[in-house]
Amino acid sequence: MPDIFVNYRTIDEDTGAALIERELSRRFGSERVFRASKSIKAGRRFPQELLTAVRRSSVLVAVIGDRWADARSADGLRALDDPEDWTRREIVEAFESGALVVPVLIGRATRLNRRDLPPELAELADCQYLRLDTRNAEADLARIGDDLAEALPQLAEAERQISRTDGEAGAGTGIGTGNGPGGSDGGVVRAREYHHLQDGGVSNVSNSGTFINTANGPLHTGSGDQNNEIRHGSRVTFNGDGGNYIERGTAQQRFGGRDGDREDRGR
Repeated sequence: MPDIFVNYRTIDEDTGAALIERELSRRFGSERVFRASKSIKAGRRFPQELLTAVRRSSVLVAVIGDRWADARSADGLRALDDPEDWTRREIVEAFESGALVVPVLIGRATRLNRRDLPPELAELADCQYLRLDTRNAEADLARIGDDLAEALPQLAEAERQISRTDGEAGAGTGIGTGNGPGGSDGGVVRAREYHHLQDGGVSNVSNSGTFINTANGPLHTGSGDQNNEIRHGSRVTFNGDGGNYIERGTAQQRFGGRDGDREDRGR
């Protein structure tokens, strides 16, 4: 079950809610973050799904834009005054279950005032809020994630586990390591791009091919035909059949295979 429930009003800030949910899912794992349009599967009964998720969550993130408080229901009344309004019901349920409620104000939205809220939601105005501005989205999203990780130790631990898993996966492919397949002891470089910062001379890319930078004369590294039309700062491409050719750039190596070509580029 989720740790974080993302509460939002569709006609207000569904885009902001999606942005927050995706960032929190990236940091803590998708299964720990509930957003209705993502998390409720086809055919499931959404009233029960919503209530169950919010009751089991440790924190509710209330996404509030500048139309949140004044949104109207189908009968023209203010949605927040309707006891059946789902945005309202989810927040009330979170307060009743003891969850941490964190308002996130989007863009020009202003801080809530108790006098503008129904009594059941008045407490929301007292909760310390965070802000997300699209002009500062990266820093604001990081702040939201940092504050939640600080408030909920299980989120901080989940993030550490994801980091360890990613590190082990990188080690298994030789990315950032000097051992194992793809490392400096042999094998194929599995990274999509390999950046080699050598300026001039000849060196080796993980024992899988030769890197020539700022070449000024003829060269040959395979069994295929050679093209000696080399210019300063050129890019040398090594084909799967051993043939070489020259074009703009520094150095490029291609590996043929059933899964398509993979390239290692230096710049």
